[in-house]
Amino acid sequence: MCVIKVAGGDEFTGIANAASEYLGLTGRAEAETVYCGKEEIRQINFSTRGVDKATDVLSYPALALAYGSYKPFTAENFPLDVNPDGGRVTLGSIVICDDVAKEQAEEYGHSLSRERGYLFLHGLLHLLGYDHVTDYDKKAMRKAEEDILQTMGINR
Repeated sequence: MCVIKVAGGDEFTGIANAASEYLGLTGRAEAETVYCGKEEIRQINFSTRGVDKATDVLSYPALALAYGSYKPFTAENFPLDVNPDGGRVTLGSIVICDDVAKEQAEEYGHSLSRERGYLFLHGLLHLLGYDHVTDYDKKAMRKAEEDILQTMGINR
């Protein structure tokens, strides 16, 4: 099993490890998590994607991965992507807008903790090559999200 260290988001370690087990990942990896407000994420969204609006989560993969096909996260497989502090392969960064997370938690009628966990997992899956551009990809991503959250006892 792969252990994914979550820098800046220790509350997500269990979700990261559940995702790792679900996806059959091996080795050692890390992902950075950053919280920000609406204006900050709007600016980031515009400067990196050309979209001038606030959003709930953005992901910035460090690796070009295809979901379902993972090499072990080791220095041998990813020699240029290992953080020298800890020897973990860097997956990338996840930016969560806490303002939008709070609004969505209220709108969907569940806890802020559940919404943050979902947004983190959504971002992590993007770092691991998942996307939702086509209907097929969207179904695969939603299934992985729901399955992983259910294993953690995090339900809607």
